[in-house]
Amino acid sequence: MPEYSALPDWSGVWARIGTNVFDPATATGGGAGSPGARAYPPYNPAWEAKYLTNIEKVKADTFPDPLTYCGIPAGFPRLMSLPDMYEFVVRPEQTWILTENGPNTMRIHTDGRAHMSADERWLTYTGDSVGHWEGDTLVFSTVSFKGEGGTIIDRTGIVLSDEASVVTRIRKIDPETLEAHLVITDPVAFVKPWDVVRRYRKQQPGTRVFDYACAENNRNPVTPDGRTLTLGSDGVPIDKIR
Repeated sequence: MPEYSALPDWSGVWARIGTNVFDPATATGGGAGSPGARAYPPYNPAWEAKYLTNIEKVKADTFPDPLTYCGIPAGFPRLMSLPDMYEFVVRPEQTWILTENGPNTMRIHTDGRAHMSADERWLTYTGDSVGHWEGDTLVFSTVSFKGEGGTIIDRTGIVLSDEASVVTRIRKIDPETLEAHLVITDPVAFVKPWDVVRRYRKQQPGTRVFDYACAENNRNPVTPDGRTLTLGSDGVPIDKIR
């Protein structure tokens, strides 16, 4: 394990840069949740058809987002593209990714351990992550995270299979910017690996991270016909009633 003195300084509070479509480099049609918005994962024909079906559900306001159910984490890799604030706790044996939009806590083991064997692990929201340091870059592999039916990647309707895995490289590219480069492999859904880059800007000193929970009624209600409504600051839906 590296010594504390050899670890990079990722202290402070960080915020996502760019669109809420998971892959900003290929995003078209506006933000996630906007009718017709999409990214371009390297889906095979069967999974591209699923994605197109989900995009139509978004247009009709009937695409289900598991986050609508109170207390369910965003899961990985979606937690790499959330609004609100991030903190990165870097220790010799682990790095933790903490998100204000939660609950989301991801643990990346850097103490030399390997992934749990296939018969020991099960699908979880953030999966099983092990990694190492290459200079100032954290490199880690994540397996065994929930796919289609458990989580989505963004509200355009991107989903992965349960057999997906990710190799992520995180580094500071300048004093104010962290970069995460994810290579997502899915032998069931993709024809080739999917490269996605997300960046995070350091917030001004003194910025605080606050927790909140939809159990406090901080949530968007779902109508009987499956539409998710957005609440204004007064708790009244701002959506146009059809």
